[in-house]
Amino acid sequence: MILVFGILGIVFCPLFAPAAWIMGSGDLTQIRAGAMDPEGESMTNAGKILGIIGTILAVLGLLILLVAVFFLGFSLVALEPQLPK
Repeated sequence: MILVFGILGIVFCPLFAPAAWIMGSGDLTQIRAGAMDPEGESMTNAGKILGIIGTILAVLGLLILLVAVFFLGFSLVALEPQLPK
């Protein structure tokens, strides 16, 4: 499930990426403590890494969107025609 969330977080919906990161970290901690079967460690680690990458991409995309909206708004204000008094 963590690997699927990681893939979904990159491809379709960025909201899945932090979930994959958090769930992957928790499961890896339990695997290393011996509470879970270590057979799925590699897939869990891959899902966690995809979650980290997806989260970073989502944050960068949000920052780019905010900067674009700011500059678009600024340019619209700068291009507004002056009204005669």
